[in-house]
Amino acid sequence: MEFHDAANFLFDLRRFRPKPGTESTAELLHYLDDPQEGPRYVQVAGSNGKGSTAKMTESVLRESGLSVGLYTSPHLDDVRERVQVDGRPMTKGALTEFVESIEPHVIERAAEGEAPTFFEVMTAMALREFGRRDVDVAVLEVGIGGRYDATSVIDPVASAVTSVTLEHTGILGDTIAEIARDKAHVAPAEGPLVTAAEGEALAAIEAQAGEVLTVGPEAEVSTEYGGRTNHVESAVALSGPDWAVETRLPLLGSYQARNAGIAAALARQVGASEAELERGLRNAHWPGRFEVMGEEPLTILDGAHNPGACEALSETLAEFEYDDLFLVVGAMHEKDHRGMADALPEPDHVVCTQPDLDRAEDREVLARVFAERGVKDVKTRGAVSGALTRALKEAGPDDCVLVAGSLFAVAEAREHWTRAEIPKRVRDLGEARSVLEGSHVTSAGVWRMRGKAVHRVLKTRVQRRQAQYLKEEMLSLGGECAQSGLNDQDEETIDVVLMGTLAQFKRLCEKLEGQPYGLPVVARNVREALRIGVEPASHGYPWEDRTAVMGILNVTPDSFHDGGEYERVEDAVAQAERMVEDGVDVIDVGGESTRPGADPVPTEEEIERVVPVVERIADLDALVSVDTRKAAVARAAMEAGADILNDVSGLEDPEMRFVAAEYDAPLIVMHSLDAPVDPDREVAYDDVVEDVIGELTERVLLAEKAGLDREKIIVDPGLGFAKSAREGFEILGRVEEFHALGCPVLIGHSHKSMFDRIGRDSENRTAATIAGTTIAAERGADIVRVHDVPENVAAVRAVEAANGDR
Repeated sequence: MEFHDAANFLFDLRRFRPKPGTESTAELLHYLDDPQEGPRYVQVAGSNGKGSTAKMTESVLRESGLSVGLYTSPHLDDVRERVQVDGRPMTKGALTEFVESIEPHVIERAAEGEAPTFFEVMTAMALREFGRRDVDVAVLEVGIGGRYDATSVIDPVASAVTSVTLEHTGILGDTIAEIARDKAHVAPAEGPLVTAAEGEALAAIEAQAGEVLTVGPEAEVSTEYGGRTNHVESAVALSGPDWAVETRLPLLGSYQARNAGIAAALARQVGASEAELERGLRNAHWPGRFEVMGEEPLTILDGAHNPGACEALSETLAEFEYDDLFLVVGAMHEKDHRGMADALPEPDHVVCTQPDLDRAEDREVLARVFAERGVKDVKTRGAVSGALTRALKEAGPDDCVLVAGSLFAVAEAREHWTRAEIPKRVRDLGEARSVLEGSHVTSAGVWRMRGKAVHRVLKTRVQRRQAQYLKEEMLSLGGECAQSGLNDQDEETIDVVLMGTLAQFKRLCEKLEGQPYGLPVVARNVREALRIGVEPASHGYPWEDRTAVMGILNVTPDSFHDGGEYERVEDAVAQAERMVEDGVDVIDVGGESTRPGADPVPTEEEIERVVPVVERIADLDALVSVDTRKAAVARAAMEAGADILNDVSGLEDPEMRFVAAEYDAPLIVMHSLDAPVDPDREVAYDDVVEDVIGELTERVLLAEKAGLDREKIIVDPGLGFAKSAREGFEILGRVEEFHALGCPVLIGHSHKSMFDRIGRDSENRTAATIAGTTIAAERGADIVRVHDVPENVAAVRAVEAANGDR
């Protein structure tokens, strides 16, 4: 079974209507030998805020050193987002294997008229994955209610009800009290149920659950919202019976303080410390929930989809100052549109649009709602991306652009910042076959189209209606467009592979300019990916015109290749001077080893190692980078004269991105699941390059939202960090694909253990490193990070000469 067949099987289950009860889920899990019995579980129910609360709880527990599963819904882009382990979605291979294992059971039950629903099967898949991966604890977001929800097949060790409003009355009851009682059935057998509910909802929860721990400004777990501290973070103070913490959240709004209080109480019940609460909450990024994407104009995405959520959105937006409000709104047809319009802040301009799914309300209906509210400037656009582009174009730098109405509208808007057009190197039919199969093109499609993919090949993800236009236009130009075999399903963008000559791509972009459904935005992205009539921004950095060489200067006693050689300041300075003579462009100073088994270095000690060296070499004819995971060290190095920050942890320290933005310094963001390296950690990838691109996308976006230009965010795929030797060579051979992120690309391969694969041990890797540099430079790396500067400078210059650049 292929991935697209497995995903289609899951989505086809949506034809079965939701039904109350856990019996079907329990039966399916029993068929799978009850894989759910290993982990501990935290269950989060509620009307609003349960997704954010679940994410914050998961983030804190991961900060505690636990392996943590997270099950949420819906997803923004890919169904696999719903099931995560340690922050990574389950692999396509794991999803496919699961569907293969349950298909006979589901078909048998369907024949008997008792087929499990989509949510029941997804819940079973999550629980099986958490058991299979042997997580310590899993956080489950409840679907509907609590008593009969599929997630209630487990017995939680901690649980919460975030809030209670009138919802799903046909299933849960007609009153707040009835709904609250239903949700309160998630209460753990031992310990209190955590809740921020008030009034009659709280009374009903107490009657049902017995022991309750309340959360709120004047509750047992006290929450104080201090307002925003910058454009993307807010201050909160939380305290419980035996703990207190002050921290910042990457989520704005007073309601998020309550959610954080619930998450903190749940994490405390599992065993988290105050320090782990502080850092875990600050790292709890949750896309699409009052997410500030830019400042000029202020641009905000919020999935508010009912009057209560819209009211909370309005309260949070009031913390900002702006001139005109441009509202881009797309909602589902079953929602209370007038109630939402009344609850949203009063807009000056509205662009009504439709997400690409059948449940979306007609844009003309939404336009009528806002016109009746009294908005004088109401326009419509067929696609969210086009509506957003129009609003951004018309808004001034002091205005605000807000996208709201549904998570589906937010997901499509978010593609403006996250969609990656991945250029593919296709030299023969075998590589063409791999590219097409990697996008889940059917076997017949692969056979028919593989011969057309040996010119320029670009892979991207688009809405289904956009895919149809792309196919029609590309065929009319003599090119080709292959589509994923995923069926027509709500909520899913699909992979497409565009194949043609540069001239055909240029004509395609021209034709898309006049098309609907956000296709002009697709045209812009294609132009940028293939550099068609696009002049990249110039900041005067050496990697903008050629492959730059970064020389490694470890001022540590224990680094894996040169530990102890440059520990003394004088030795380090002398080595830096030699590097400059040999033609280095950047000198990367590191004061803490990330080799396997390395001991963490206290912040003050790392500063004492790094700063004196940076001060001495800052005036050399090379840029100075500091290799650190700690924002405090980065700040000290910048004050000492450093030019670049190199964070091998991928922004593990939540303050790092703000330091880079404050100094307007280039920031290297590495894909890293462990630093120092954990050689025993096994990580599964479907396609290591595309998976790493996907995970780096969110890291890059974090830095960009902090205020750093994307051109100054450098991505490092992290060779040797949670990658096998085979995967390291796969990345090295496909370097150019990382340019899909719109960032310079750094390759750090010097003397890495991946060269053991070709028979080069730790004492004999110089020649292999030089070969790796040659491959990286030839395939588009902007920076190579190496120990042996003269040899690798020569390799880069040879590639330049072969390409006619010297």
